Amino acid sequence: MSSSRLLKSTGVVGLMTLLSRVLGFVRDILFAAAFGAGAAMDVFLLALKIPNFGRRVFAEGALSQAFVPVFTEVKANGSHQDVRSLFDVVAGTLGGVLSLVTLVGCLGAPLLIWVFAPGIATDASRHALASELLRWTFPYLMLISLTALGGAVLNSYGRFAVPAFTPVILNLCLIATVFIDADSVRVLAIGVFAAGVLQLLFQLPWLARLDLFPRPRWGGGDPRVRRIVALMGPIVFGSSVAQISLLLDTVIASLLFAGSISWLYYADRLMEFPLGIFSIAVATVILPSLAAQHVSQSAERFSATLDWALRVLLVLGLPATAGLILLAGPLVSTLFQHGEFGLRDLDMTRWALMAYAFAFLGISLVKVLVPAFYARQLTSIPVRYGVISLVVGMATSLALVGLGLYLDWPAPHIALACATSASSLLNAGLLYRRLRRDQVYRPSSGWGPYLGRIGIALVVMSGVTWWLAGSIESWSGVPLSERAPRLALTLAAAAASYFAVLFAAGMRLSHVRGAA
Repeated sequence: MSSSRLLKSTGVVGLMTLLSRVLGFVRDILFAAAFGAGAAMDVFLLALKIPNFGRRVFAEGALSQAFVPVFTEVKANGSHQDVRSLFDVVAGTLGGVLSLVTLVGCLGAPLLIWVFAPGIATDASRHALASELLRWTFPYLMLISLTALGGAVLNSYGRFAVPAFTPVILNLCLIATVFIDADSVRVLAIGVFAAGVLQLLFQLPWLARLDLFPRPRWGGGDPRVRRIVALMGPIVFGSSVAQISLLLDTVIASLLFAGSISWLYYADRLMEFPLGIFSIAVATVILPSLAAQHVSQSAERFSATLDWALRVLLVLGLPATAGLILLAGPLVSTLFQHGEFGLRDLDMTRWALMAYAFAFLGISLVKVLVPAFYARQLTSIPVRYGVISLVVGMATSLALVGLGLYLDWPAPHIALACATSASSLLNAGLLYRRLRRDQVYRPSSGWGPYLGRIGIALVVMSGVTWWLAGSIESWSGVPLSERAPRLALTLAAAAASYFAVLFAAGMRLSHVRGAA
């Protein structure tokens, strides 16, 4: 795929993701206004987080990364009937396994609450509510994993818009539930279940257009399924370690001040906004291209595609990182400081967001670098580096939280966000070093001037943003009708100053495209 087509596809995914993220913010604004960052919201977020852990292992983690290279190879070298057969057996096998996992998860909901959040489980009423909500949200794991499988197939055929639009359905369902009943978090859990069903159904007509309407059948003995499972093994292990790290963060947060889980959630949501628009969009687009280039043994094109992805990521990701730090207070105040979300919640969330800003950059780099391994069906190397990084992150979490409690920090939860940032940056560094050492990635010419122009533009943008942002008191003490246009003006001025300086320094679209 040429650089122009990659850029166009990334734009499509980014635009759809932007729509989803905007609706996600509308959803979270309603959540914050109706439920604040208190005990009830902590319970719902816990019930949502548990199936999301599994989703990251099966859907966004092992399944997509292992399935796409094998599917691309069969698509390139086999017939359409071979492609249909592979899709059917993978869908049937995955659906069968996840059906059993879902049954066990629903029956064992009270035990899972004890494992994931002992601080909540010790309160009988909160434990009962969390178990009830989890029985509604846990099936989402199976539904969204099957949806991700269909999305991977559509992406392999260059149909990026439909999978990228699918998350919008979840946000629409959750927004609707707030208007149905804003006094109970139970309706939110039901909305998650309904969204999972609708998301899966939404993709079926598009698969039918490709003559790939799924006819699931069990294929545990199929050699192609066994190959995918073999590729998934290291990824599942690495993802499991990642989930243990997230589990540890949740356990620690549940033992801190009430609201800690919610503060981290709201900060994470703001961090994931640019992550979805820039980083995940680029990673989604390049994986099928890298897999196809590996099959055709096009080493130069493989390196050029990766070079293009890094150029796009850095020119957009570095100013986003600076913006999350400089505008943490204005962002949190404008989006969430309503109703039950008070001044203390504002401070606790903005501090967490500042700490998460560097995690955005680290996770973005990992998202772009990992496909270079998975496209070549080398799953053990990034998993090994991921495990190293996560172990370091878990040790950092325990050490920083312990130090914070010993020194009586007012916001010990930010230590968890700091540890996430350190872990992700370490992981990105290890992946990059290995790709350079193996000469899989060979940077194209012009990187020095390219980074120099970005650096100059960042300095100017940061000065403009800092001057316009002002103090946090100037945001929290005024009505939303004043905060919203001021934030929009600040963001517009920051973006305009950044890109104007880039252009004045000689940056052109051809520099972003690189050698791809």
